Amino acid sequence: MAVVPDIIICAIIVGTLGIIHITTNFIRNIILGGFDSDLTLSQLIDQSNNEYGWILKILVNLFGYSCVIVPGLIIFQYTKRTHYLDKYSSGLIPKAVKFCFSGIEFDYIDSSHLSKAANNTVVKDCALVSFCFVGLMGSYLTWGLLQERIMTQPYINSEGKHKFFKDSQFLVFSNRALAFGIAAAYLFSKKMSRHRAPLYKYSYASLANIMSTWFQYEALKFVNFPTQVLAKSCKIIPVMLMGKVVFRAKYEFYEYFSAVLISLGMILFLMGSATGAQGSSITTITGVLFLTLYMAFDSFTSNWQGDLFKTYSMSSIEMMCGVNLFSTLFTAASLSIQGGFMESLDFATEHMEFVFHCVILSISSAVGQLFIFYTIATFGPVVFTIIMTVRQAVAIIQSCIVYDHHISNVGMFGVTIVFFAIFLRVYSQQRLKAIKKRAEAAKLRITAT
Repeated sequence: MAVVPDIIICAIIVGTLGIIHITTNFIRNIILGGFDSDLTLSQLIDQSNNEYGWILKILVNLFGYSCVIVPGLIIFQYTKRTHYLDKYSSGLIPKAVKFCFSGIEFDYIDSSHLSKAANNTVVKDCALVSFCFVGLMGSYLTWGLLQERIMTQPYINSEGKHKFFKDSQFLVFSNRALAFGIAAAYLFSKKMSRHRAPLYKYSYASLANIMSTWFQYEALKFVNFPTQVLAKSCKIIPVMLMGKVVFRAKYEFYEYFSAVLISLGMILFLMGSATGAQGSSITTITGVLFLTLYMAFDSFTSNWQGDLFKTYSMSSIEMMCGVNLFSTLFTAASLSIQGGFMESLDFATEHMEFVFHCVILSISSAVGQLFIFYTIATFGPVVFTIIMTVRQAVAIIQSCIVYDHHISNVGMFGVTIVFFAIFLRVYSQQRLKAIKKRAEAAKLRITAT
């Protein structure tokens, strides 16, 4: 029986909760300066009107995330130094610790859900890419429309009063919580068992995804429209650089060439369709920093997920479950500290239409994540980034059709370059596979003779 070690582990968790409560009150008192107020911490930060208020906001967010990370690190170090897992194996807490930090070996039962892109034919490759493309387009176009409705349009309560919903982090929490619930329920119902990665490895992708989303939204306050276009259009390049430098990925020359062409085509297209677009009139150093951090975290996320798929041969459902578990914990901790959690729930109880929109938004996000993880597992992070880059063009074309916007000749030329680059990439990839197969066949014939 691991009575004393289990008590210590539980004490670490309880002590962390106490420190969170004390620190939150301390930060609140510093902002208030001794004055009493019923405002939540997030409301106090928003009303401070400080030019560098974003620094305080990100520090508070990071403190919320650390409330999940730090206890995990302390427990990990404690169990490692005391050889906890070597001494104790039975019981709920030892099993939970082993699952979090070591992973658990299971007998593999069902592998029908896995797809190996290396064995696909040209037709099957095209069909799968089209399937992923349509799925990502449908889910995220729906998600974008609902998100805009929730964040920009007022809701009417039973008394006829109009009120706006402001906390985007609660939407992230609800999206991630539903996605985790769906993935966990599916895994439990199918009783899928296989070698699983240590649970903590999913936290890297989760934290990087949350940070990239935050920097993306905050950057819009500090950069002009052309700068936004340039950063988002060239996202495929930092994804490949991150894969090359950090994960030692190898790319062929045609992949680099097509990446540059896609980036160039998207820049021309988006700039050609930016007539009349509104945004900040200036680009600040802060904005450029935010965009850089956004692209760095976003590139790390997809590459880390791709590396996990290769290392542990997990399914997209398992990836979805693990990543969203940590995303739910991170956002819940941050919301609890800032007071946004209860504030959002109060808003939901007063506006049932918001609840309906929030549920549909979360379902769209969950379906979109299924396609994201399936695409990365099947084709890798670079192909996924290409699809999401083209998604921007599709969204703008849709907007032009619906709202009768104009795309210049430069924009149309950019679209042509993008689709030419995609065709060149697919053609070169299949031709390279054919050359390798012929070389392998020739070796076999030589060996046979």
